[in-house]
Amino acid sequence: MSDLPNLRKRIAAEFSVPGRTLGQRRASATIPDDDPHSLEPDDGFDVPKERYPALKPALAGAGLLCSAAILGTGIDAGFRLLSIGLAIAGVTGAALLLRDWYRSSLAPVAVQGGIRAEKASDKQWERSETSQLLSTIHDALGDIAIIREPGGKIVQASSVFCRLTGWLKPEGMTCEALGIEFEPASGPNHYRVRIVTDTGVKIFDWHDVIAREPASGAFMLHSIARDVTEENRIARESEEARRRAENASQAKSRLLATVSHEIRTPLSGILGMSHLIGQTRLTGEQKNYLAGMRQSGHALVQLVDDLLDFSSIEAGRFQLRPAPEPLRETIESVVEMLSHRAHEKGIEIGATVTADVPGLMDFDAARLRQVLFNVIGNAVKFTHAGGVLVSASVERETIVIRIDDSGPGMSPQEQERVFDEFEQAGGIAQRAGGSGLGLAISRHIMEEYGGSLTVSSVPGKGSTFEIRFPALGCDLAAAARARKGVLAGSRVLVMAPAGPASRALSATIRTLGGLCDCVETVEDAQAAAVRALSTSAPLTDIIVDHRHAGQLRRLLVQMPGLERQKLRKTYLVNPEERNGRPINQMDGYHAWLIRPLREKSLVEVLRGRMKGMEVRDAINDNRPMLREVPILRDRPAEGGVLLAEDDPINAFMVRSVLERAGHSVRVVGDFEALAAALFDAPAATRSAPELIITDLNMPGGDGFSMLQRLREDERRSGQGPVPVIVLTSDSQPDTRRNLMAAGASAVLLKPADPKALTAEIDRLLDR
Repeated sequence: MSDLPNLRKRIAAEFSVPGRTLGQRRASATIPDDDPHSLEPDDGFDVPKERYPALKPALAGAGLLCSAAILGTGIDAGFRLLSIGLAIAGVTGAALLLRDWYRSSLAPVAVQGGIRAEKASDKQWERSETSQLLSTIHDALGDIAIIREPGGKIVQASSVFCRLTGWLKPEGMTCEALGIEFEPASGPNHYRVRIVTDTGVKIFDWHDVIAREPASGAFMLHSIARDVTEENRIARESEEARRRAENASQAKSRLLATVSHEIRTPLSGILGMSHLIGQTRLTGEQKNYLAGMRQSGHALVQLVDDLLDFSSIEAGRFQLRPAPEPLRETIESVVEMLSHRAHEKGIEIGATVTADVPGLMDFDAARLRQVLFNVIGNAVKFTHAGGVLVSASVERETIVIRIDDSGPGMSPQEQERVFDEFEQAGGIAQRAGGSGLGLAISRHIMEEYGGSLTVSSVPGKGSTFEIRFPALGCDLAAAARARKGVLAGSRVLVMAPAGPASRALSATIRTLGGLCDCVETVEDAQAAAVRALSTSAPLTDIIVDHRHAGQLRRLLVQMPGLERQKLRKTYLVNPEERNGRPINQMDGYHAWLIRPLREKSLVEVLRGRMKGMEVRDAINDNRPMLREVPILRDRPAEGGVLLAEDDPINAFMVRSVLERAGHSVRVVGDFEALAAALFDAPAATRSAPELIITDLNMPGGDGFSMLQRLREDERRSGQGPVPVIVLTSDSQPDTRRNLMAAGASAVLLKPADPKALTAEIDRLLDR
């Protein structure tokens, strides 16, 4: 059959002529008789275009003969001959028609039979060619390809299979007979197969597919398998490496927890004893030595905290616990806590918060305080002239806290490294010292919160660190309305050197709805006063920096009319410069303000509701700090305190602090002695302590079990719960939560602040 080849040739001939359109190809579609690509059938069956081409001449000749016979023999005889001739012609025509019908019925059958045979041959060739192609592809990829009967006997196998099994002709055998092991894998018809070869055991990913054979109609099992030995080896090594890394991380966490406890315990003794020394009569030189010892101790505590935080972040155990907290007070407390460092270096520090920052919002106050302490403390550390300004605002429902300093600045390369672990940006940072962990931990904390910590800097012009995090759990519009009119009607003249402190003060006054003129010289002050007199908003207050007190006196001499306006005069000082004189002896000043300013104190002074030194909020930077000496009680506390502490120095320090606070203290050195004091004495003679202070880790037991036993004993006896304060070196939040669940009344981190400890005792005893 040649129709298909002729068609292909014809199509190729048509489309091989360039530049011809579709219409031109249609116009030339008539195929000439001598066209070598004609689609005329040439398969051996002659089918004439006109049947019986000699029939018409024969009929015409027969008609002439009949006419001649009739004329020659007469009409009667001629008609007889005509009848006979017609009969013969009819028989002959019928025979011809029968032969034509018979031939026409046989020709299509032969043609169709030839077509079927050719199609079957083509399909067989295509199947064979496809099978060979697939076999070649699998061999090139190193895959196994076999065909098996439903009973498992191999019908056909690829060369890869033959090479791996060592059988050149595995047909007729089963895979099991060849030593192939099948293990079920992830799904049906999916197996993990082990084949032992000359080079060792190979692992294959094996898939089976059941399909019907077109030729025979029988079902066959087609199997494809790929070598995954190397992938399995890599996966095993990766899993082993992951397991080793997890074990190393756990070991590191245990080590850090142990080191933390072992370091905090002697630190608690060092700082506690320094606190007791500070209560004795010391010379100026001795006080300096003591201050250096305390500063070094606090630096070591901070390093331990940073190491523990870094370990938690690295191990993925770090969690934030947001709650409604006042953001402005949090920022002010950190700035206030770091102010003494800044003032010791002769630089200024100040903070301002815009009106749209809400009073309460959801955030983890302890962690944000830690970030602020690290970033602001870093700015104070590297700034040697000028100062540090902290400003908070809202941008598109995001809290933005900027820390601007006038330090040495950083190059682009140093900015890239400043947030890396154990990195310090350049020689200046290295000279200043530090572990290089604070900023790295701070960035991790902000990323965990869904925010960011970034830096921009120019060498020689200072740096700006920017903290961003979402404003959650607050009404920004209501916050802005609540604060914008707090100081409405106030016009303040600020006489202070230019710097972060004066900028923060003037910005805060304007934020709260007041008017403010900030000046440095007497001349500028006179000009501002004259401008105020010429408007409907006269001066109401003058705030004078202690360094400009002499200029205020000159101003009042040159402008005596200011005295008649009854202006409220406020004296602005650092805590270090306050000399302790009563406010009425300070050149006519009406109030004090201590830098760095708190907004609440500023409002109270400018509204005339507070005089004298402002009452500071308790500073809590999430780190134990030693502060002023606890006030002695007039009489000892009743009941006494039972102290369980195995370290003699810490026991002596805590006992001394509590006794100076008026408590009677009994000390035991381990959990066995504590249990004996609480449970072994007869109930009639047992003297229950008023309060228990215990270390979490001591010989003879553990704090959790002791707490549970104590609470269970109280429930059985019907006694009220005795307050229990647990001292621990473990700063993990889970430890605190578990202790509180076990029955602790309070948990304090070592080294314990004496003031915080006595305050906690007073709270628990409701004093």
